[in-house]
Amino acid sequence: MTSSAGAPPAAAAGGLSESEQLLFGGELTYDYGWGTHKGAWLKLSLRTMAGSLPRQVAVAVRLARAADPQALTTVVVGEIARGVTQAVSLIAVNSLLVELLAPGDIPGRLRAALPALTLVAFLAVIGSACKSASAAATGILEPKVQRVATERYLGLVARVELEAIEDDAFHKLMDSAQWGAESARRMVVHCTAVVTSAISLIAAAGVLTVLHPLLLPLLICMALPSAWGSLTMARHRYVSWHRFVQHVRAAQLISRLLIDQQAAAEVRVHGVAPFLLKHFRQMAETSEREQTRLAWIGARTGLFADAARGLATVATYGVLGLLLWHGQMALAVAGTAVLAIRTGSVSITDLVLRVTDVQEESMFVADLETLCEEAVRRAIPTGGLDLPERVDEIRFEKVTFTYPGAEKPSLHDVDLVVPHGKTVALVGKNGSGKSTLVRLLSGARLPDTGRVLWGGVDTAQADRAQVFDRVAMVAQDFYRWPFTARVNIGIGRSSAPMDDTAVEAASAYAGADEVVKGLPHGLGTLLARGYKDGQEISGGQWQKIGLARARYRDGRVLIVDEPTSALDPAAEQRVFDQIHRLAGTGQTTVLITHRLHSVRHADLIYVLDEGRVVEHGTFEQLMAATTSTGAFREAYELQARQFQRPSVPAQAGRTSCEPGSSVGEGQARS
Repeated sequence: MTSSAGAPPAAAAGGLSESEQLLFGGELTYDYGWGTHKGAWLKLSLRTMAGSLPRQVAVAVRLARAADPQALTTVVVGEIARGVTQAVSLIAVNSLLVELLAPGDIPGRLRAALPALTLVAFLAVIGSACKSASAAATGILEPKVQRVATERYLGLVARVELEAIEDDAFHKLMDSAQWGAESARRMVVHCTAVVTSAISLIAAAGVLTVLHPLLLPLLICMALPSAWGSLTMARHRYVSWHRFVQHVRAAQLISRLLIDQQAAAEVRVHGVAPFLLKHFRQMAETSEREQTRLAWIGARTGLFADAARGLATVATYGVLGLLLWHGQMALAVAGTAVLAIRTGSVSITDLVLRVTDVQEESMFVADLETLCEEAVRRAIPTGGLDLPERVDEIRFEKVTFTYPGAEKPSLHDVDLVVPHGKTVALVGKNGSGKSTLVRLLSGARLPDTGRVLWGGVDTAQADRAQVFDRVAMVAQDFYRWPFTARVNIGIGRSSAPMDDTAVEAASAYAGADEVVKGLPHGLGTLLARGYKDGQEISGGQWQKIGLARARYRDGRVLIVDEPTSALDPAAEQRVFDQIHRLAGTGQTTVLITHRLHSVRHADLIYVLDEGRVVEHGTFEQLMAATTSTGAFREAYELQARQFQRPSVPAQAGRTSCEPGSSVGEGQARS
């Protein structure tokens, strides 16, 4: 289905499909409507549609004024002038017909009609000029309105809390909002057409009312069937689109996976293409059934509307004929009435259709407005308490956090301290809460209970922008921006100009300078396949770029989450040496790693298990049997045994190696 709102095809309302169940774990359809306008189309009547029109036009005018006030003024003036010329033209035509049909010789009648004929021609030129000016200004406004609407919702969404981004209902709103920005663009055209049709209709209605009071009601009866048909189909399209927007997104996902660069190798080696094509076909077929259903509804609705309109047209011209037959209307007046009826009929039909278009588009714009309101409600608060210039420690006090929808907390009653200028290591099994802990530390999330204190200031009350500004983070799955190497490093502090000297220094510090030297255009090399001159680099090279990005940001607190998972042993040791040196310069470092040998020089180690801190201390304290629970020691010794090798003659070297030595690492990797 492709609605007039520009919505993509929707899936059929045929129940849960095999593809939905297998690929996505359940039905992807929604009940119609969203938020405050749930079911609005089902309750919409011509009266309510007309009553809400000024508010909907005001939305388009507000966006257009923000986009380009001068172009908006041109459109308004041009359309009003165009409507006025049409009204005056009808009056001039009536004068022209009176003169042409008056008694007397033909040359005399033509001379008498010449002024009216000249006026009609002049008005036609003026109307054409106004139409051209309005069309040009509308063409200028359309893309600008879409940009303003898109910038608005993207800017607001970029500032919401992380939990909103992970909320499927919020994602559904974002899907609708994308179409809302396009609908805002189309509303400019539709609103322009509404103004034109309304002025033309007023002119025709005024002429008909003067000619005979019976003609105007008949004209309205001619337009009502079209209004009913248009409104009925708008309801069906809007309800269908909103029910199946998630299904559409899922179908698009399947099609993208077939051409996705990262999935390309596995698609070929594992023979995934037939599987994806099968389910793409199944979802496309359900979409086709929905389109067929809407096509039949449209055919029936159009048939009824056209039949009713035909009867009304016959009745209108029948009444006009009776008025002529009984001498209640002059022939010249009847000619003017025919022109006015034709003009009015076209205008009122176009007006109803355009108003319906405005209403339909406005519902998607309303989704955009709903998203913006929701984004404002769920935004990270601005302002708050200032952080101290020097934060001596970051302290967790009885912190508990549970992800939305999770059955148990990811962190439970956590107490820990991150001292200024020290290296603090967080270790533990997968799912023990390490990554969650650093998200709370960085202010990206707030605890459910307890407090995270930066120098005594609770992050829940602090100016979160100040917290973010003091943090540099290298996550294990940090984002690989599809831009140049320069941007991938400099985006660590995107608010500042990207100075090549600083970028190169950060690259050298992280060992990424070797990566940059190997690129064909150095820092200007595009790190994304699929674009001109785009290059692909390895996971280990990307990890160095990520470390350089964190260095370039130069945050007071550096958070590194598994920073060496894709590095070779020598590069790994170099990275850890650099991380440890940072503490010596006053940098506070929080290190998450599974490689326990790398935390030997950490000032403080916290061991987490199932969201709790089970022990903490220095490396020596945790390895001592008398001062620890043994959790860290047992894990360390288990890793050490993995690096042992069978005994060999003494002259061949050591029989085992400590975790982290280059020999042991090399064998473990071989």
